[in-house]
Amino acid sequence: MDTKYIFVTGGVTSSLGKGIICASLGRLLVSRGLKVTIQKLDPYINIDPGTMNPYEHGEVYVTDDGAETDLDLGHYERFLDLPTSQQNNFTTGRIYYDVIMKERKGVYLGKTVQVIPHITDEIKSKVLELGNTGKYDVVIVETGGTVGDIEGLPYIEALRQMRYDVGRKNTLSIHLTLVPYLRAAGELKTKPTQHSVKTIYEIGLQPDILVCRAEVPIGPSIRRKIAQFCNVEYEDVIASIDADSIYEVPLMMLEEGLDKRVIEKLDLKVSDKPDLDNWIEFVKSVHNPDKKIKVALVGKYVEHKDAYISIAEAFIHAGAVNGCKVNVQWIQSDDITEKNVERKFRGISGILVAPGFGGRGIEGKVAAVKYARTQGIPFFGICLGMQCAVIEYARNVCGLADANSTEFEENSPNPVIDLMLDQKDNVEMGGTMRLGAYACELTPGSMSMQAYGDKNISERHRHRYEFNNKYRDLIVEKGLNIAGVNPERDLVEIVEIPDHPWFVGVQFHPELKSTVSYPHPLFVHFIKAALEHGVQNNLVEAVQPRVKKPLAEEA
Repeated sequence: MDTKYIFVTGGVTSSLGKGIICASLGRLLVSRGLKVTIQKLDPYINIDPGTMNPYEHGEVYVTDDGAETDLDLGHYERFLDLPTSQQNNFTTGRIYYDVIMKERKGVYLGKTVQVIPHITDEIKSKVLELGNTGKYDVVIVETGGTVGDIEGLPYIEALRQMRYDVGRKNTLSIHLTLVPYLRAAGELKTKPTQHSVKTIYEIGLQPDILVCRAEVPIGPSIRRKIAQFCNVEYEDVIASIDADSIYEVPLMMLEEGLDKRVIEKLDLKVSDKPDLDNWIEFVKSVHNPDKKIKVALVGKYVEHKDAYISIAEAFIHAGAVNGCKVNVQWIQSDDITEKNVERKFRGISGILVAPGFGGRGIEGKVAAVKYARTQGIPFFGICLGMQCAVIEYARNVCGLADANSTEFEENSPNPVIDLMLDQKDNVEMGGTMRLGAYACELTPGSMSMQAYGDKNISERHRHRYEFNNKYRDLIVEKGLNIAGVNPERDLVEIVEIPDHPWFVGVQFHPELKSTVSYPHPLFVHFIKAALEHGVQNNLVEAVQPRVKKPLAEEA
């Protein structure tokens, strides 16, 4: 079977959830036995999001092979249980960079290099390169931005050309649009969708299926109107109603028949019934916990929760395993002091100190670590959170009152966290950190070893600074356990306090590998410990049964 390509575009407004629709459709196709991957094309000129401010872009998602990518790739992996790679995310900056490098090398044989055909050909080559690997039956291609944006025009043109290049029978165009509900009039309005479809028609791409976001159900008369004026069949108007959880969306799309229409139009050979039993059980667990706990996420960018989206989703996965709802309390580290720390964490069953860069808010993170350590509250430190744990321990247990990281104090007299050796001469900021998956060997008997159930693991990294091994003997002597090291460089990857209920700091990013089917073991055990702490201190709340029957049961 030829590889099939599904193009997903968006109109009317941004933030309609193209990534979730792509991931949901991918989940449904995988459940029918197909091999699927999803690619994101981003119209911004940055080479990748690696140098972008978290407030600007949100989380930077890192793949096993070290790509710094859009956060939508996290949704792809969480829904499909399949790793993405460098090939799954391209930006306008990367496209132009590659074209310019080819021009400098004389690849174009002296021709005038233009948007058409050279930029559009480069875009097509990136899509086809992924499809031609032979690994996938279907490649879903999500185009960032909104139809009509100037920066998105080359992508739409490239996809239009691809329909000719690989054949209409091997391509499908899905357009995600908005059908707003005017409460004052009590009506759904189709005109924005009509104009959005008209715009994409003018560019040259004809949608085969419309996925219509709405706050309220879309009735038959509205569907008929959209179908008639947007030149699609009635069955190809798919409603995407606001959901309580993103994990409901695949089941909603199943109910709407999105996968069936895609299968019919692309003539895909699939199993008759999707295998979604595990997914349905997960959704039931998410919607019907019998208890809930509060866990603090201490970060520097908590105003923009997309900066920690993988952590938030990992909490949902781990909560489902433990039969509880995790209410995340977002705490700005700048606001934490030694004086108010007790008040900030009142009623909290667990404390996670999140990743980040730069010196702002660091002392608040250190204060949070100290409170978790001294009060016996389960603690989880990730990347910078682990480094703050080392700084706090060095200051308050090892007697190094001026301990710090050279990231925050370049001439620190006791740099327990220091710039990695291979980073010393780096001038460029983009793509130069320690990125991607690295091996880690766990210490037998450690909390981490108990969680993983295996001595040898692999986790994803994104950092420039590391535990300074010059202080290793002193810190270990004072009771901080080295629970995991990189076997190639003897780099400290995990620290623990053995006589603490649960105190684990990791240099890597475990949240990036947590999926619906495979919740990350460290998050599962952290929430388990937080639940136990909550029970012991009367912090666990009962949850009233959900009145509405879960969508999973209806599906």
